[in-house]
Amino acid sequence: MNQTPEIFEYSIKVSQKDLDELDHVNNVRYVQWMEDIAKRHWNERAPVEIKQKFIWMVLRHEIDYKGQAFLGDELLLQTYVGEHTHVTSQRHVLIRNKETGKILIQALSTWCLLDAETKRPAKITEGMFKEFYK
Repeated sequence: MNQTPEIFEYSIKVSQKDLDELDHVNNVRYVQWMEDIAKRHWNERAPVEIKQKFIWMVLRHEIDYKGQAFLGDELLLQTYVGEHTHVTSQRHVLIRNKETGKILIQALSTWCLLDAETKRPAKITEGMFKEFYK
């Protein structure tokens, strides 16, 4: 598919529960936010009939930690879909400091499409991603 992927984004504010013993955002929180934005993007863009038939399972996260976030920081979470195979799809995630624009996390996740009933891998069709491109 030779189209430009839509960048989906939303903002969050770092709270006390996001911090670790070093008083910066815990690495586990970043992974949770990566999954949260992926699910939110899918739920807001995918057609209802597709969401009823299919679910996603993460296979791999590759994360580059480039900076730190602290209590009260406003973060901008961004994601877009990348390349896909017959049953897997890549998703890019950036987490930025909203005020400075600095990238804190740059990640690439690989997800497997599953049949919602059987929980077995399902074939990805070109039409499944049309709502995710401009």
